[in-house]
Amino acid sequence: MNLQHCHWLNEPASWKHQEDVLHVTTDIKTDFWRDTWYGFQRHSGHVFGRYVDDIHVEAGFTFQICIEGCFEHLYDQAGIMLLVDEQHWLKAGVEHSDGQATIGSVLTNSCSDWAMGVFPGNPDKFWLRLTYGEGVIRLQYSTDGVKWPLLRLSPFAVDSQRIFIGAMCCSPEREGLQVKFSDFSLKSSLKRHLHDLS
Repeated sequence: MNLQHCHWLNEPASWKHQEDVLHVTTDIKTDFWRDTWYGFQRHSGHVFGRYVDDIHVEAGFTFQICIEGCFEHLYDQAGIMLLVDEQHWLKAGVEHSDGQATIGSVLTNSCSDWAMGVFPGNPDKFWLRLTYGEGVIRLQYSTDGVKWPLLRLSPFAVDSQRIFIGAMCCSPEREGLQVKFSDFSLKSSLKRHLHDLS
């Protein structure tokens, strides 16, 4: 995936990329959320990515990246995002919550849900993989870039042929979360067995 073909949704004040490595420092109080529990709507988080063409949307695709950061403050988060519009999207990654690093995802179909668990390894460096096809999202994570346990499997019907996919980071309670993204990959769907960990 050539980063020269990517662009920002909510460009941060401080960022740079060299070849396939992206460095980002988050702006103040940035977030993605819609209604549930808190009653507010936020669409100010940073996403660096590209639109997937209609051929790949129809046939299915797999997007994968490596994320490195130091998650120390409440709701600091970084990972990946798939976006159709402000009411239909998924974000996933590591987030600092309840005094520790958690891994989880937020799926938004008009309203947001939130599913998470304790991160089973070193949260300073991890990988995420999202496979989309036939109206289904398969989300996997890795602590070593080798084994890929399942994080989420969910229906996600897309009427639009324009899907934006990319690297996401937010800091809802502050500014200054520093994140490094690398190993960007966008290709045809892996189409592997659900419990294939490779």
